[in-house]
Order: sequence, then C-alpha cells, then structure tokens
Amino acid sequence: MTIQERLSSEFGLRADYSQNIIDLIDEGNTIPFIARYRKEMHGSCDDQVLRNFADRLKYLRNLDEEKAKVEKVITEQGKWTDELATALAEAMTLTEVEDIYRPYKPKRKTRASVAIAKGLEPLADILQAQSKNYVVAVEAEKFVTEEVPTVEDAIAGAKDIIAERISDSADLRKELRELIVAKGFVVCSLVENENNLTYETYANFKQEVKNLPSHRVLAINRGESEKCLKVDVVIDEKLTTPVIEKHFKKNNEDTNALMDEVIADAYDRLLFPSLERECRNNLTDVANEQAIKMFEVNLKPLLLESPLKNNIILGFDPGYHNGCKIAVIDKNGSVLDTTVVYPTPPRSKTEDALEKLKAMIEKHNVDIIAIGNGTASKESEIFVAELIKHVNHPVSYAVISEAGASVYSASKLAAEEFPDYDVNLRSAVSIARRLQDPLAELIKIDVKSIGVGQYQHDMPQNRLTEVLTGVVEDCVNSVGVDLNTASPSLLSYVSGLNMSIAKNIVKYRTENKGFKCREELLKVAKLGPKAYEQCAGFLRVVGGANVLDNTAVHPESYDAARKLLGIFNLSEEDVKNNNLVRLPSLVDAKGAEKVAEECGVGVPTLADITNELLKPGRDIRESMPKPVLRSDVIHMEDLQPGMIFKGTVRNVVDFGAFVDIGVHQDGLVHISQLSEGFVKHPSDVVKVGDIVDVKVTEVNLAKKRISLTMKGVSAEDKE
Repeated sequence: MTIQERLSSEFGLRADYSQNIIDLIDEGNTIPFIARYRKEMHGSCDDQVLRNFADRLKYLRNLDEEKAKVEKVITEQGKWTDELATALAEAMTLTEVEDIYRPYKPKRKTRASVAIAKGLEPLADILQAQSKNYVVAVEAEKFVTEEVPTVEDAIAGAKDIIAERISDSADLRKELRELIVAKGFVVCSLVENENNLTYETYANFKQEVKNLPSHRVLAINRGESEKCLKVDVVIDEKLTTPVIEKHFKKNNEDTNALMDEVIADAYDRLLFPSLERECRNNLTDVANEQAIKMFEVNLKPLLLESPLKNNIILGFDPGYHNGCKIAVIDKNGSVLDTTVVYPTPPRSKTEDALEKLKAMIEKHNVDIIAIGNGTASKESEIFVAELIKHVNHPVSYAVISEAGASVYSASKLAAEEFPDYDVNLRSAVSIARRLQDPLAELIKIDVKSIGVGQYQHDMPQNRLTEVLTGVVEDCVNSVGVDLNTASPSLLSYVSGLNMSIAKNIVKYRTENKGFKCREELLKVAKLGPKAYEQCAGFLRVVGGANVLDNTAVHPESYDAARKLLGIFNLSEEDVKNNNLVRLPSLVDAKGAEKVAEECGVGVPTLADITNELLKPGRDIRESMPKPVLRSDVIHMEDLQPGMIFKGTVRNVVDFGAFVDIGVHQDGLVHISQLSEGFVKHPSDVVKVGDIVDVKVTEVNLAKKRISLTMKGVSAEDKE
C-alpha cells in the first residue's frame, strides 16, 4: 500500500484529494492557504485535519526511509531474505521496524557477543534446536578450548547467545508488548524526600497500564524525576512465561531445564527491562501528545477571545515595593500616558494614588482598567474598585492573565517597540493591550508561556513549539491582518511570510505612507510571487480603493467576485455600503452550482466569496464571548456553598476546567461536575474564554481551593 493509499484510508479521503494535499504540501503551500483557498482540491478539509494529515505524511515518509536503511544494512551483511522483506513491508510503525532490525544491529560488547567471539554460536544452535539425539554435556565438550576452559563455560556462553536471540525476536517482542499493555500495571511508592507530600496520592499506587490517564502519567513522571516516587511496570510472569515458551521451548526432557534457565535469564535480564522502558516511553509519548493537544485546544479560543476595540484602556501592573505600573493606551493601542503609584504595602500611599489615577482616567476618558493577576493583584483590585467610585464617568475593570508578560517585557522585541520605557512599564502596556486585542498582543510572547494546559515544561519542546506555532498561524490567518497597522510580530505569522519579510513590509509602508492596495506587496523586498500568493488573501487594506482588498477574497478570485456581483446586477459600491443582504438567497434561487460555473470557481469558493462580500472588514472574533467586566470586588472569604457566579473558563485540563469567578483563585469544575450526562473529556463541554454559570460547592481557605459545579444551576438560582 502506498503512502497516498494509506492516508486516503486513514483520513477517509478520496484518492485524488489525498494526492492533491500531498502535492500542495510538496509545492510549498502553507496549511492556512491550502485550507482556505484550495478547498475544491481536498474536499474542504479544515486546517486541523490538514495539519494532522501533514504530520502523518511526515511520519510515513520517515518510516519508509527507515525501512530502506534497514534493508540496506541487512543486505550489506548478506543476510537479506524474502521473509525479512515481507516482515519489513508489513511493518506499520517505527517500533516494528526497529524490532526487525534489532538482531542485525551492530551491538556494543555483550555477554552473547563475547560468547560468539569464542566460537560458541554453533553450540547455541545445537542447544536451541533441543534435539532428542544428543546429550548437552557431550555436545558442549566439543567446544572446550583455551578460551573456554570447561564444559560449564561452554554451556553458559551458549545460553547467553540463545538469551539474546530470544530478546531480539521481533514476533515475541510484539506479543509481549501487547500483553504488558493489556495485563500490566504501573505501580508507585513514595521515596523519602522533603517534597514527597506533593505526591501522597501516589503512595501505594497501582493502576492498569491500559487505563492510566495521560495527566496521571505526567504527574508520575515528574514525581520520579524529582526523586519522590519509585515507579515500576509489573506483570504476572505466569502470563509472560508461556508466551516465550510457545516461541522458543520444545517439550524435550533433556533440554527443558536448560531452556527454563535461558528463558528466565532472557526475560529478567534483557527482555522485560527493555519492554518496561518501551512501555514507559510509549505512555509518556501518548501523554505528551495528549497534553500538547490540550495546549492546542486551550490556546485557540484564548487567542480568538473577543477584542475590546474602540476603548481607552488603562493597564495596571500590580506590585509591592516597586509600586504599581500604569499605562494608558488609545483605541489603536498607542501609549497615551504612563506613571507609577504606590497604593499597596509597604508604602500604602492610597490617597495619592487615588488622586493621580482619577486625574489620569478623566484626562484620557478611560473606559476600562485591565489589572494583571500577578503579585499584589488582590490588593490592587480592591484599590481599583474603590477608585472607580471616585471617577465621574462609568469605568469598569477586568483581571487579565499576566502569563508571559514579564518574558515579553524583557525581550528584544519589547525593547525595540518601547526603547524609552523600563521593563515594568512595558508590562503595563502589554496588560492593557491584552484586553484590547488579545491575539495581536499574545503572539509577541513565547506561546509556551501563555499559561494554558499542563506540564508544559515537561513536554518535548520542539514538538510543543511546532504544534502551538501552528495554532497561532491558524488563528492569525483566520482573523486576517490589517496590512497598514499590524506589528512585525503579527505579520510574521501570516501565511507565506516570516519576520524578515514582515519587517520589510513595515519599512515599505512607513516609507510610502501605507499600502493603497494588496498588489503593492509585490514591491516589498524579498516578497516574491509565491509569497504573495500565500499571504495576499489574509492581509487587509482598510479604506483602499478596492473594497475586495478588505475581505478574505483572494486576489486570484477577484474576477470571480465581480462576475458574481454582475450576475445579480450588483456593484462594488453595494459591497462598500453593505447592500448585499439578499445575495445568499439570490444565489440559492439560481442554484449554487450554476452560479459557481458561471463565475469559474467551485461551490466552496463561491460560498466563501459570498460570505465575505456580505461584511467586508469583519472580524470573526466579534461573535466570541466578551470579557467579564466588573466594578466591585469579591473576596474568597465571602464565598459560601450554593453561591452562583458567572465566570470565565481560564484553563481546560484532562480532569476538569478552571474557572475565574473574580476572587483571584480559579475554582475547579471537576469533569464529573461539568454536565448531568457523561463527559468523555472536558473540552467536549467547555473551552477557554467561555462564560459559564457555576455554583460553589466547597471552599478550602487553608489550601486555597474552590470547588465548583455546572450541574443544577437553574434559572431560579441565577436570578
């Protein structure tokens, strides 16, 4: 079966669709471009399916490369056979290929290799044959030499060779591997360590390998790495020994005892330690992929949170000794004013801070205050709630995650953006901008520092970065980017662009007082026809002469868009004036396939063009839940079981969701409390940024834990 055939089967795609995707990827097209502008070629697969397809394509090609390498090495050894060719052709994973290669792989010095060097391999062949026509000692006597001084030494060497052969058996390893997964257990015990109280849950822990959830695997791994846990995989040898005997033991009274010893040695010394490592590694790999998947699931809605455009925002970065850093930004994110106040201990200059910020808020007509949730955040929120009472116009506040803000503030990028501000003031600007436009600001920091998911520092960092970068790319391109206002950081995530070209775009627009149309992109240094093809549809020119430049319609489809308008006697002026509300019904009445044919495009592209013409310049994030704005503060000490709150989902993990209800300690809605019905995974019910109604079930002030439920929150309760 070819790679293309396997991908068609695994993804349920037509053969031509899977081949088209392979060709598009090989031609250097990006996933966002393929997903958006080549729908007819792949059946309208979304970007996530296409990324999974690309990952699988990469794996299968790597698998084929490894098979070729193995065949080459074994052939050079003169040991290639039809049986090996069949086995290698049928191998579906890199592990299976490694099993086939194992007996032929150059080994470091082993007990078996030493015995082979002493000429004992023929004796091993005789003993392993377990014939009834010989006596072991008599046969071994023939191999006594200066290097092998006794019969016992000869037998011991031959046993070592057979043990290694057993360990190297691909069929046996596969069967035992599957048996350990089906019937094995992971067991843990505490090691004496000052930190082991964190892992009390895993004292005397035992769970089936097949039922061990990913978050538990990662917790166990961390406990082991911190030397707090001893971890083993165990399986009853009454299950494993018969499997080995089936492959290697014949019922011969003369050799049964010897083979029992060999099998026990092979299993204890070689086979099981290796399979245990494989089992742990596989559990970790699966857990890592699940954790990375959760980062992916959480990051997308976080980046796509609804922006609070057209608001003057005051960023409030809390602190103690060094005060609270303040920055006011205008509706475009430009800094209007900055200062430092000291309303928190140890200085506690509350009155001075009140007067200074009241004057600043009224001077700039601030609409919203964004408070960072880091050190001194609680005291700052109390202060801000009091401050709002003294302001002469309506002001509300929101508590914003500071995750990664300090990383960004100290970065080269922040220094280039705000060369005249110190690190702390940059952080205040970032906090304000996170509320105004989360996507534009969050992409400036390392996505691993954003604070969603779990065990991010334990993940394979290259893989995590690869996946999360893909999420950012998908989000940026699905929203679209204003060509005349976007930062280089934001532009660098646009399909077909990189940071170098992004900086060239900014340089060009500065020198030419902005872009008048998309086509001007071809004048940007290092931005050639291929890059233009990939990026043009995702970049917007607001207020330009061509209204299509402010839509997601790709320049290659401009003629089709104009034909569509012409069919129904409409014009680009109608697009500018939002006079196309009847266009979808007109297309339906005439027939989408017929209209698409007249326009020279496929039906999926026609649907996209129609959708874009309805609302030029629209932001898909506008339909997302708005941030919860507050005007007064709630304390954790005020919470009582039964209280109902409207909260924001901040993180989704395998065992539940953490919800911000405005008390500076996120509450946990356990997976069992998310819904009245069965929930397979929390991400099936909630996502980051969702606004949900929750009820307090338990408050533990000592441990700072809040337990919440989404079950049984009735309309009467909410009122």
